Amino acid sequence: MSSDRGSVSVIAAGVLVAVMVLALGAADVARVLVAASRAQTAADAAALAAAQGLVVPTGVEPSVSAGELAARNGARIRSCVCGAGTLEARVEVEMPVGPLFLSADDRVVVASARAVVDVPGA
Repeated sequence: MSSDRGSVSVIAAGVLVAVMVLALGAADVARVLVAASRAQTAADAAALAAAQGLVVPTGVEPSVSAGELAARNGARIRSCVCGAGTLEARVEVEMPVGPLFLSADDRVVVASARAVVDVPGA
């Protein structure tokens, strides 16, 4: 019976380590979900800016406007398909996730958006 002494401490330490790993994993998932939400917001805003530039020319290329708006939201444009003479803009952005506990820090999330301008009478 004396050989069982301290076995609860070993089990408690193992449970504590498992709980800590789960907590760190949950924090990483939360950080990725926040980055994905922010990336989608940046993609939506960039697509709208590009579509507006197609309909109401300002002298600035729509892709440049989209890139500037994405950058203001912390993202970087991967692609912007917004050709002159069209009323549709497709944008894809990437955003860094930031430091994670259980993974490499160079992770990015990607989001895409499409904006179509409906011009009355067109």
